[in-house]
Amino acid sequence: MISTPEQQAVDAAIMSRRSVRAFLPTPVAREDIEQILQVAGRAPSGTNTQPWKVYVLQGERKQRLSSAILAAYSDPEQARQHKEEYAYYPQEWVSPYIDRRRKVGWDLYSLLGLTRDNKAGMAAQHAKNYDFFGAPVGLIFTIDRVMEQGSWLDYGMFLQNIMVAARARGLDTCPQAAFTQYHRIIDEQLQLPESETVVCGMSLGVADLSKIENSLITERMPLTEFVKFVE
Repeated sequence: MISTPEQQAVDAAIMSRRSVRAFLPTPVAREDIEQILQVAGRAPSGTNTQPWKVYVLQGERKQRLSSAILAAYSDPEQARQHKEEYAYYPQEWVSPYIDRRRKVGWDLYSLLGLTRDNKAGMAAQHAKNYDFFGAPVGLIFTIDRVMEQGSWLDYGMFLQNIMVAARARGLDTCPQAAFTQYHRIIDEQLQLPESETVVCGMSLGVADLSKIENSLITERMPLTEFVKFVE
């Protein structure tokens, strides 16, 4: 089958998406942000509920949130007081998931020259999440607490749409569950209503390709490992 230009463009946007962990300070036009989110809003959702809510942060407003979270993260006593509202990861890790988790972690740390005993270095790298890895745009996503698991599935498709639409415009992203631990700080800083819960954050901007961490290409399973044709 010969691929069409449209297919090639969509495939290229999906295949080139990756989690970027260092951004240039290059501004992103509000028009581009609005277009990306408008396109992403075409994601499917059960009975068209469209459960996503997005808070777009830039400039001083973004820095205020980052500073507040970093202050808590940097203080072990404060950090222990902050817990996620929902379990993103399993309570008990098993193969092959724990193996993939460990591999991507050590692949990244190896690129950065961080060894297993360099706890301070790993903590400093993790802290970059809360500065949105230097991206000019930070996104915080919330959902109404009344929504159930199906709406969270819908939300994942919305997030993927954002990342693919960003790639189509030459921009990069990093989806970040790291923000969920500090949902109480986010609630306060953004004055979220009690009816909303934080889903995750996301960095948006132009990748800094001079940074070695952005050379990481994560492995993906071959089709034979996750697909069965039932005939």
